[in-house]
Amino acid sequence: MKYARLFLCTAIATLLAAALPLMAQSWAVAPSAPPGYVRPPIHVVYTPDAAIPTGVFPGKMRVAYGFNVIKNYGRGQTIAIVDAYDNPKVEADLATFNTTFKFPACTTANGCFQKVYAAGVKPPADVGGWGLEMALDVQWAHVIAPQAKIMLVEAASSSFGDMNNAVDVAVQMGASVVSMSYGGGEYASETSDDVHYSAQGVTFVASSGDSGTGAQYPAASPFVVSVGGTTLTINSTTGAYVSETAWSGSGGGLSRYEVAPAYQSGIQTGGRRGIPDIAFDADPNSGVPVYNSYACGGACPTGWVQVGGTSLSAPCWAGLFAIANSVRIAFGKTTLNQPQFILYPAPAADYHDITTGTNGSCAILCKTRPGYDFVTGLGTPRADLVIPALVTAP
Repeated sequence: MKYARLFLCTAIATLLAAALPLMAQSWAVAPSAPPGYVRPPIHVVYTPDAAIPTGVFPGKMRVAYGFNVIKNYGRGQTIAIVDAYDNPKVEADLATFNTTFKFPACTTANGCFQKVYAAGVKPPADVGGWGLEMALDVQWAHVIAPQAKIMLVEAASSSFGDMNNAVDVAVQMGASVVSMSYGGGEYASETSDDVHYSAQGVTFVASSGDSGTGAQYPAASPFVVSVGGTTLTINSTTGAYVSETAWSGSGGGLSRYEVAPAYQSGIQTGGRRGIPDIAFDADPNSGVPVYNSYACGGACPTGWVQVGGTSLSAPCWAGLFAIANSVRIAFGKTTLNQPQFILYPAPAADYHDITTGTNGSCAILCKTRPGYDFVTGLGTPRADLVIPALVTAP
């Protein structure tokens, strides 16, 4: 029944698309997750022609955040993308994306792409929106770190138990960065699940959410880098950074159960884990093109889709960490371990500090301010500055 309602909403939105201005055509792909389950915080903007990509193109996004001047592309590193259920067309769609935007091929045949079934058997085909999430995750992790390997780990379901098992499989199979574009409601026993995100030498990245103020898990884990969202404005010709404000959907706030980690000492005084740590473009109206040919049982639009949400933010930061790890290995260092201990002391100049916008109507927790805040964290990356900071740290 819930998928029928979602399909109906999708159909209505499609009919309205021709009459409504672009800013009004955004919709969330997945409904709220029930207790014990997670969902992807991905949003779609309908465009008039699914045959034409729209949004911030890869080259301009790389310019906006300074990736265009980074010479390392993540060689030697593996980014694990953890999602639920199966998208049978994700590799073919990645090929279409790469051909369109002239990125290097990433296939099973050339060793760049690998699909793993976390439970050992192929999971059910997705019918709830995860298929589009997979397309977004693999395509945009590849945009940021085009020489890193992409390992898509498909969980048997969207339950916390199955997702945590998929995270464990990703670590066991050698991922140095694990990207988790999903989240669910916090729960009293979540601290016992933090062990899944504490592997040495592995960076865990999670979306902070898309429903505004409020913490979700696993982003609330102190072992996870939580990524919030912004609305990005760039020069339409060159892609040069112009400005950013907070995206109203960016998840953030204080955890109900996790105590404040040491790396937030002196940063916030709430006594509990604050999220997010950092941010990236997430507003679907300043979103990005994704190619998807899998209809997800009618839950996913097909063709070129403009998407946003902190679902975009997480794999992009995962790509950044993969680049930093690649350089660190070249210098004889280890891969990053809980990079928050580096991100927080890093100079403020390493980030675009977001000082305008809110994600709710509450007081401090919902408003941006200079320095750290509970909407956009430390800010968005100046990749040419924050990557060297991650590399030079012990």
